[in-house]
Amino acid sequence: MKLSFSPASPFARKVRIAAIELGLIDQIEFIPAATVPGQPNDDYMRQVNPLKKLPALILDNGEVIIDSYVIAEYLDDLAGGGKLIPSSGPERWRVRSDHSLLQGMLDSMLLCRYEKLVRPQPLFWQAWYDDHWNRAWTGFAKFNANDKVLNGRFDMVQIALACALGYADFRFADCGWREAYPNLAAFNERMMQRESIAISVPPAA
Repeated sequence: MKLSFSPASPFARKVRIAAIELGLIDQIEFIPAATVPGQPNDDYMRQVNPLKKLPALILDNGEVIIDSYVIAEYLDDLAGGGKLIPSSGPERWRVRSDHSLLQGMLDSMLLCRYEKLVRPQPLFWQAWYDDHWNRAWTGFAKFNANDKVLNGRFDMVQIALACALGYADFRFADCGWREAYPNLAAFNERMMQRESIAISVPPAA
């Protein structure tokens, strides 16, 4: 299998952590790819993902699996199922729903990043930026009060939360989430003791 990824992508980091935890990391070849807003990458769009998003898992038969959660779900199934994503029942739907929230939070943070980095300064839309940042910030507040996630079994929600906090450190180092959300700070400190979390931290911005 081959994974198109960027070391800076929190979405690709989720997949890498899942692969390590599932014992599948040695079966994946990591292929760096660049998908910058406003810059064409026609080969990637034609051959891998028309949405120009990372990561994408290219199977040995040439089929492509997109979306970090779907890739993680595929890997979980490959490893026997139920290890990071419950196979059935209420817990499966809790994990899927909580992960969707975290995925949306990461999407909003990424849009904030693009608004500052890519959009021409005269066109910067402060209200739009503030709205998306507030979505992520309010999501952090929700998880700060969620003991089931913070102290529950290690699963895709905990992986996604660790990646969201890591992305906040990576791109918004001065946002002060540790001071605002001490339960998340304690959770993050525990997560960083896991090898899969620690070795997948993105390179310095």
